[in-house]
Amino acid sequence: MVLSTAIHAERTEENLTTASRLFLALVKQDGGARSLLLALPEVFPWVRHLDDEEVREFTVELLDALSDAAELGAREAVHRAIVSWRATARINADPDQLREALRPLGDVDLGPVEVHE
Repeated sequence: MVLSTAIHAERTEENLTTASRLFLALVKQDGGARSLLLALPEVFPWVRHLDDEEVREFTVELLDALSDAAELGAREAVHRAIVSWRATARINADPDQLREALRPLGDVDLGPVEVHE
């Protein structure tokens, strides 16, 4: 549990919203999108293990998650995006794990799948 003043919480929310909107506006500019893609390895060194399409997907998912966190208060979305793409990079970085992940399952029946709405 963290105790915080209402003003501090409002400022934090305002900062997140501003940063999110700036990134989204930046991506809409030709040079801005390129700059963001070039900056990603500085912030997330593990993106070097993602292919170009995966980097684009991660970028879009991260920006969407930042927007959701800022506009909707869905703070877990950013964490989820980073953790899941870092796990993908970890698998890509290990040839044995990658080979296992890409191995066809064949006729393996994994049982019923529950869908929660």
